[in-house]
Amino acid sequence: MKTYGRTTIHEFLGDLIVYRNLVPQDPRLPSLAEIGPQVGIPAGATPRKSESNYARVVARMLQEARRLEAPKTTLAHLVYIGDTHLNDGTAFANLCKAGGWPGLAFIGAEDERPAQVKIIEQGEGLLYLANRWEALEDFERFCMMHDFPLDARTAMVVDLDKTALGARGRNDHVINRARVEAVRNTVEGLLGESFDPEGFQTAYDTLNQSEFHTFTTDNQDYLAYICLIVGSGLYQLDILVADIREGKMQSFTQFIEEVEAHQAALSPNLRDIHGVVYARAQQGDPTPFKAFRYNEYRSTVARMGCLDDAAPVNERLAQEIVITEEVRAMALKWRARGALLFGLSDKPDEASVPTAALAAQGYAPIHRTETHVVGGRG
Repeated sequence: MKTYGRTTIHEFLGDLIVYRNLVPQDPRLPSLAEIGPQVGIPAGATPRKSESNYARVVARMLQEARRLEAPKTTLAHLVYIGDTHLNDGTAFANLCKAGGWPGLAFIGAEDERPAQVKIIEQGEGLLYLANRWEALEDFERFCMMHDFPLDARTAMVVDLDKTALGARGRNDHVINRARVEAVRNTVEGLLGESFDPEGFQTAYDTLNQSEFHTFTTDNQDYLAYICLIVGSGLYQLDILVADIREGKMQSFTQFIEEVEAHQAALSPNLRDIHGVVYARAQQGDPTPFKAFRYNEYRSTVARMGCLDDAAPVNERLAQEIVITEEVRAMALKWRARGALLFGLSDKPDEASVPTAALAAQGYAPIHRTETHVVGGRG
């Protein structure tokens, strides 16, 4: 493992990137607001990455991006690079179906087992599951064996979070740490002197477990808000956990409605923040706790490129969010041969793009923020 200098995601993906709100960073491309009505998505609804409507929107973006750069070329193949079998595998299969493309996907996640690869069918395509990111070199040969050319007819879709940036199993824990810090800073800032650090950590660690995902829907905005309400004393953690397990508290919607009914017991500033989150949740906003997401952006970029160039690789992987060299190298090679490169991120825009005030101070979107590159080759 070694460091390969400093760069940005923009080096190999440019602005052909969409974050959760499905508003391309390249203004030449149509956004969800334009594409949604054309494919039957209700106004105000933002599909998530694993949903078929998400794939229908992104497929249109890919076709338009290819038309902009190679107007006489039609996409005929899809290659997908991601890090999770369930979420990325589903997104990949949906994209193949939406675009009518045959597809191959690489799903990487490093672990302590000996290097291994497993190939399985997923919809109309194949998943190449590997526990080493350096297996991308073999995946390229796999693509050639299946007549997937490295040319303008191929779209290479790259997942950003824990794939191109903060590779799963290698560097993703730093991304997680930035998010937890953002939740903590948000809750502490709102609770002030009544903030209980140990109580917060217990609540977060407990409710972040998969056992409670049916309640939180694995939504970090919901989890941050729940931790805030527990920290306020309106709900006791042990009682909430018992109610969830017994089926008395079945959803976040039920929880926030309960808070709404008892909001008079909250302090004035917490009533204000509850009112904002409640209104956004009622409108179907999947990221209703904007204050938390703004803090997540700050926590994330603070960990990008933060160490000296001479820092040891192990220290860098432990403390800094880095770009995955294997993904970068493959993307640059495929782009040089004419393939369309396109990035997807399920991270909310509020946690990925600076506010106007921060932008005026020199802050940049995540994909334009410089950091170090680390890989397993060399």
